[in-house]
Amino acid sequence: MKYNLSEILSLIKDRRTIYPEQYSDRKVHKEIIEDILNSAIWAPNHGKTEPWRFTVYMSEESRKSLSDFMASFYVDVIGDNYNEMKYKKIKNRPLKSSVVIAINMTPDPKGRIPEIEEIQAVACAVQNMYLTATAYGIGGFWATPKLLNLPEANKFLELGEQDKCLGLFYLGYPEIDWPKGHRKPLEYVTKWKE
Repeated sequence: MKYNLSEILSLIKDRRTIYPEQYSDRKVHKEIIEDILNSAIWAPNHGKTEPWRFTVYMSEESRKSLSDFMASFYVDVIGDNYNEMKYKKIKNRPLKSSVVIAINMTPDPKGRIPEIEEIQAVACAVQNMYLTATAYGIGGFWATPKLLNLPEANKFLELGEQDKCLGLFYLGYPEIDWPKGHRKPLEYVTKWKE
């Protein structure tokens, strides 16, 4: 066997969503973020379009800017009916995280690849990020707020008209024990045609 399959499967099974509210104050170093992003760019993608683009909010100032934008944009869009608890989450999550990465997608300019396939390629890139963060013992959370689908978000994120933000990836060292997980057995989700 070329690789240690047991370790790879353990890593895949150990991947968890860990929310920013569960992060400690310990900072994730830039070199680790680079490793996480370098793993992302090795995701499969049709036509070798490499549609993923990343904006890294690492400094306290940049995370505060993201926090302020998301919170005020939420209030602008929702109006007087906004949910105070949701507002606080949107506002506090960038500040509780060591790093926030905007996960963006730039489609093939020639239009050779259907948009859904470009989105799927970016999702594969995010899975690589999750696995690399897990290997480092870093918690990750991929949030996909609907606000990021609006043109104002593209403007804030400095994205082109055809680009899409597919979410925010929050990272931080957990101050909780690493969560355990479970899945339905294979026979519940698989049909065999022989």
